[in-house]
Amino acid sequence: MSELVRSSLAVLSGFLVGLVSGTMGIGGGILLVPLMVLGFGFSQHLAQGTSLAAIIPTALAGALAHDRDGNVDRRAIPWLAAGGIPGVLAGSLVAVHLPRTLLVRLFGVLLLYSAYRIWATRSARKPEK
Repeated sequence: MSELVRSSLAVLSGFLVGLVSGTMGIGGGILLVPLMVLGFGFSQHLAQGTSLAAIIPTALAGALAHDRDGNVDRRAIPWLAAGGIPGVLAGSLVAVHLPRTLLVRLFGVLLLYSAYRIWATRSARKPEK
């Protein structure tokens, strides 16, 4: 596959992941990591690191759009960041030292558990009118 085709597919993939993530309010990594591993042949470690780096500008753009519509609790940001920043640093240190196979399985378990929780939560609610 030529570099131009590969780059074009990466841009298209980023657009589609951004569109779905922005529409559904999910972290893009849930889609981007499997796409990079399965579609582009990245290692799990490389896909996770690349996804985290790519999410910085995309999360900022999404947050600004939601903030414009009043969908951001600005008081919660510093509190979430106070735990989130050390948490992501610790998690990243753990991830880079885990064997690839274990990291792939842990990511898969997270995806399955997330899917189950979404399905179970949506199924238990009364239909919206």
